[in-house]
Amino acid sequence: MAPRQGSALAWLRRDLRLDDNAAIGHALSKHGRVFCAFVFDTQILDALESRADRRVDFIWRSVRELRERLRLAGGELIVLHGRAREEVPRLAADLGVSEVVAAEDYEPAAVARDHEVGERLRANGIGLTLVKDTVVFAKSELLTQGGRPFTVFTPYKNAWLKLVGEAELAPRLDEADLKHLARPSHEICLPELRELGFEHADLASGIQAGEAGALQALEDFLARIDRYQEERDFPALGAGSGLAIHNRFGTISVRRLVRAARDRRTAGADCWLAELIWRDFFFQVLHHHPRAAQEAFRPQFARIEWPNDAALFAAWREGRTGYPIVDAAMRQLNATGNMHNRLRMVVASFLVKDLLVDWRWGERYFAAKLNDFDLAANNGNWQWAASTGCDAQPYFRIFNPVSQSEKFDADGVFIRRYVPELANAPVESIHAPWRLSPVDQAAIGCVIGRDYPAPVVDHAIQRERALALYKKARP
Repeated sequence: MAPRQGSALAWLRRDLRLDDNAAIGHALSKHGRVFCAFVFDTQILDALESRADRRVDFIWRSVRELRERLRLAGGELIVLHGRAREEVPRLAADLGVSEVVAAEDYEPAAVARDHEVGERLRANGIGLTLVKDTVVFAKSELLTQGGRPFTVFTPYKNAWLKLVGEAELAPRLDEADLKHLARPSHEICLPELRELGFEHADLASGIQAGEAGALQALEDFLARIDRYQEERDFPALGAGSGLAIHNRFGTISVRRLVRAARDRRTAGADCWLAELIWRDFFFQVLHHHPRAAQEAFRPQFARIEWPNDAALFAAWREGRTGYPIVDAAMRQLNATGNMHNRLRMVVASFLVKDLLVDWRWGERYFAAKLNDFDLAANNGNWQWAASTGCDAQPYFRIFNPVSQSEKFDADGVFIRRYVPELANAPVESIHAPWRLSPVDQAAIGCVIGRDYPAPVVDHAIQRERALALYKKARP
């Protein structure tokens, strides 16, 4: 092993943990002194609509915990507030480091930011090294036999499972190296949320920020992971992992999650592992096709002439479409920042193929509201639902919101939780309450059109309109 030389700065972004942190681990393996920093980037924060954004609160709490972990290990977390592309080069020069190390980010805006930071650092004789941490396989590490990027998930998954081994899943930080963590000479303060221009938010029930919260969420999920395949599609059961937000902000290592799933060797664990592989898949799609962040992946559907009725979009957004399962899902999103995975597909299909609204409108709304918003997955899943993406559902596959409701919330437990107007509706009518007679509506205290909206569209009619739109757009 080559002797450690000089000092480095580990710039943390979406890797808010000490355990198995690839950026810190890489810097420690090469340098005798390693500083750590996080920037509350105003270019990102200033674009947020709400000053009580749950994600900012989650990040702040996670940064606070990470700072304590680094201090206990002998280091410190330097916390800055400003434009990262300016703050990082300035800090690196002030500290006199020879290298800045960060976990690579594959989103187009992040790629552009890192390129600019690298140029500024090089102007000062400082190197920028980007290491893989967010995914198991990145960029062109998995290609088809013809040397091309995968655009179909199942072959990608098979290649992923064939190639993954102990080297890909090994921890990236040696705890013996923590003795090389360094502290700056001056006192470091963590700015309060109000100093950043934000307020503490009401994190959804069960969400605990930071590395400790992630490890607890994993422990809780492993106790029920074996039933995951059977229960995951039923929103009332709460069978999700609870780890999506931790994956998004890196409060837990994806390598640890994959190891946990592989070690279990059950159908439930295999099902969840496939979802982690989908995550890698969407990242590599975004890397190879950055235009998909703004455009339809499949060019033949880029010409769809969406009616984009603003009133219908508002009804969808506010959970008042008159379709109970759609409204319950949207109200859950607005109230908690979370939405069950099955319902994400249902409401996306409904917006695009029932309301005939451009998928990008829905994608942007999810981006503003989801606690676990991740551009690659959000874009990939919206394009899947809209049939415009790679390996997407066929355009003629259109979810029926009533049958989806009857299948996945048969007793209406989830609907009653978020649509209390229908609390007294009988099970056989809760999925389509407009079918109740006026007498029965009065009996349950919910008159359709007064206490709860009538359906804003007729599904059967809109289905035919959607098919015509797609057929017209095809060459």
